Amino acid sequence: MYHLRDYNKQTTTVNSLLSSLNESQRAAVEYISGPELVIAGAGSGKTRVLTYKIAYLLSQGIKPWNILALTFTNKAAKEMKERIAALVGANDAHYLNMGTFHSIFLRILRNEAELLGLNRNFTIYDDSDSRTLINSIVKEMHLDDKTYKAANVLSRIGMAKNNLITPESYSVDTFLLERDHRSNMPKLSEIYRMYVIRCKSANAVDFDDMLMYTYMLFRNHPEVCQKYAERFKYILVDEYQDTNYAQQSIITLLTQYHSNICVVGDDAQSIYAFRGANIDNILNFQNIYRDSKLFKLEQNYRSTQNIVNAANCLIKHNSRQIKKNVFSENQQGDKVVLNISYSDKEEAAIVCNEIKRLDKREQVAYGDIAVLYRTNAQSRLFEDELRRENIPYRIYGGMSFYQRKEIKDIIAYFRMVANPDDEEALKRIINYPKRGIGNTTVDKLIASARSYGVGLWSVVNNPTAYVAGIGPAVARKVVAFHDMIDQYIELAQTIDAYVLGKRIIEETGLAKAIMADGDDDANERIDNIEEFVSGLRDFVDTKLEEGYTSEIFISNFLQEVALMSDADKDDDDTDNAGNRVTLMTIHASKGLEFKAVFIVGVEENIFPSPRSCEFPQQLEEERRLFYVAITRAEKFCFISCAKSRYQYGNMMFNEPSRFLREINSDYMLVNGRLGSNRIDDGSDRYSGSFGDERQTSANVKPSPFGNRQMSGNNRPTSNSNRPMPTISYGSFRKINSSAPKPSTSSKPSNPTLAIGTVIEHMRFGIGTVASVEGSGENEKAMVNFENAGTKTLLLKFAKYKIVGKTEK
Repeated sequence: MYHLRDYNKQTTTVNSLLSSLNESQRAAVEYISGPELVIAGAGSGKTRVLTYKIAYLLSQGIKPWNILALTFTNKAAKEMKERIAALVGANDAHYLNMGTFHSIFLRILRNEAELLGLNRNFTIYDDSDSRTLINSIVKEMHLDDKTYKAANVLSRIGMAKNNLITPESYSVDTFLLERDHRSNMPKLSEIYRMYVIRCKSANAVDFDDMLMYTYMLFRNHPEVCQKYAERFKYILVDEYQDTNYAQQSIITLLTQYHSNICVVGDDAQSIYAFRGANIDNILNFQNIYRDSKLFKLEQNYRSTQNIVNAANCLIKHNSRQIKKNVFSENQQGDKVVLNISYSDKEEAAIVCNEIKRLDKREQVAYGDIAVLYRTNAQSRLFEDELRRENIPYRIYGGMSFYQRKEIKDIIAYFRMVANPDDEEALKRIINYPKRGIGNTTVDKLIASARSYGVGLWSVVNNPTAYVAGIGPAVARKVVAFHDMIDQYIELAQTIDAYVLGKRIIEETGLAKAIMADGDDDANERIDNIEEFVSGLRDFVDTKLEEGYTSEIFISNFLQEVALMSDADKDDDDTDNAGNRVTLMTIHASKGLEFKAVFIVGVEENIFPSPRSCEFPQQLEEERRLFYVAITRAEKFCFISCAKSRYQYGNMMFNEPSRFLREINSDYMLVNGRLGSNRIDDGSDRYSGSFGDERQTSANVKPSPFGNRQMSGNNRPTSNSNRPMPTISYGSFRKINSSAPKPSTSSKPSNPTLAIGTVIEHMRFGIGTVASVEGSGENEKAMVNFENAGTKTLLLKFAKYKIVGKTEK
């Protein structure tokens, strides 16, 4: 028997080591007599079980080189290997076959390359290499590269490979061929065939080939498959719910000889279907391995009881799942808090106020707090508010909103409009989107400006006068660019930032250029542009309401952005470098944990996403995504939604997410208060109250930038017998019952306000008038809002209604 070392480097026996596991964990570790499915609920010690199981296998005389452990990231493999080394010693850990699917299968392909018609020194193509090759093939076939975008073609080829569809199978697959015809890409199957031929002739494989070729190797050469099956006597797979069809098929071939397989995962956390993950792999495991044994790790060591119970309420509404009863023996803890705000602006203010409270009163460090959102574009408002409140933050797995390329491109146009002598901005946009002004021409323009001692803008205004050897066709394009910018410069003095900014984005074709690029993240980049437009509208409306009517132009907007961009500069030498609030998408948060979690924008048409609402399986994945978000929290979980938010530059009124109705009111407070929690969409409170620009999720307009129509909001019938909360979009402030009722006129009547009047503002929420000054069109009121702070409103622009008087 091996002697193991615990994390304190003290020698102990296997039995004493196993005694630190709970009953379910120990049973899963000790079972080594056949196929095994371990369903590990959130926070249940999945990695601990995997590492102890490998240590236990070694203690039973299994050689380390006979164990294969497959993970999804190199980081996970490294961390697991380090833990095992702490248990069994570095020498034994060194000989384990542990790594990602691709790294392990790559080693096998190197050894067996000749059987696949490859030289063992084959090259590995990354995405850039593959796209270059696709572009070459498209050009040689005389096809339109705008139709056959390399990124889109490569994505479809990759999905085919991950589903083990060869070029030959693809060419006779009616469904795929019809799909390609609908996409105006009928030659895609031929491109796929040529791509495979060209890769082989170049002795190259891409990342998807590593899976497909391994499967073909094992399928076509059973003796090779048996050789590796004998070498890998015990196979363990982490995060099995994230495996795709090819990965599962390879594992099935390898285990046909001995069935010594242990897969660990949680079907409730399967959230990567868009990457090809197939939840059926884990749901059907017991059908594939008829003699398999199921173990459930149901004790959550991470979260409080209230958080675990709230998550359980939610996930039980999924029909396709392996039932389990996750529980926690931690303290009961605070209830999950649902904060309903009047607007997305107030939502961001509430989140920041709560973060400051956690820091000061609950001693929760900023580094232990995360703000989770459905899409990256949602970070903007929270970044802006965190900066205003001087709360340090970081974007996990991405970059700050104003540092994203598409946003910097738009801002470069704005900079040119505000200051045409800005050469860096000019160089960035003069040929983006492409307008036939190449690098050679730009270099000539710059050289001429230096030679004549004038600004680059002057040369662009009259290139033939300054630049020798520039052709008339190119000169016309340069002048056309100048005239376009010059037109915007004239308009910038009279048209506000929202109207002019939206016009610039549309007329320059920035969004179209993104879609033409065909990048995998094109939709996300369009989302960012749409969010930017919403930010422009918010900027203008806020300035008008606060009485800054002369500060609504592009130059004023750029001043604010410059301050925000400056705040993005990290100083790793500061004391705060490691103590920052984390902003991230929910997808990126999987596997992480925080003492406090804020899940924001939990509304229909956002979460669940509009694309998922028409398809039951996609809707269930959205619910699993929400489950993942809740279960990241250890002690505090805050959920928020807004009655109104700017989307695509329009004020939208979304309903609260259907998922909120699925959480039992026993585990949730609404706006931090106990009592009757009644859900309605609040539409009656807003009908006609704040002007005529109201739009609801039922009639949401498609974005002008992406041609992506929103889907409907059909709410499924609950199949639960447990009581679900209803949550009111109503006010949570006690108002004097004798106060006048809210105005119901089609436009705000803007009556004269008095000190002590309580108003309901469209964007800032509930506030109390502290002072009033001026008269007529210049009348202003200083209002102390509950969450948005103190604002001075120019009443002729302010959108509010009187709801009462404060009680003395």
